[in-house]
Amino acid sequence: METMPLPPLAFWGTPDTVFERLEGAWDLDRTIEGKATMTGIAGFTRMETGQLKYREEGRIRLPDGQAFDGHREYVYERSQDGFSVFFAEAPLRLFHGIATVREGDALVGSAGHLCAADQYDSVYRFLADGAFIIDHLVKGPRKDYLSRTAFTRRG
Repeated sequence: METMPLPPLAFWGTPDTVFERLEGAWDLDRTIEGKATMTGIAGFTRMETGQLKYREEGRIRLPDGQAFDGHREYVYERSQDGFSVFFAEAPLRLFHGIATVREGDALVGSAGHLCAADQYDSVYRFLADGAFIIDHLVKGPRKDYLSRTAFTRRG
């Protein structure tokens, strides 16, 4: 029996179109379990190379009430069925490659990255409503936490 291909997700389309649809401005809401929260904005801006420059800025709040501003940058590059994420440094250094596949009403991709002795296991979930979530489960001798960031399109 032949299976019918699943229809593309309304906003994200297919694994081949996720990279293009990241471009633009997003609201972000992050929780680092037991350690901090962050709310702010994120943007994916097209570079001359065709890559996307990612920059987030926001307000970080610690459990004791302290708050301060923070930011982070990455470079995203299209790859087959997904994208690669690089640390924004010269030369670019690979964080991880994400190949997305259909899981129910979402497109999902995962990857791991060993940073010194700490392991980062990341999952990207692109949801039917156009939002996406990035989870980083970090385990090792110096780190032990789950960071979850939810992104919703601005405007």
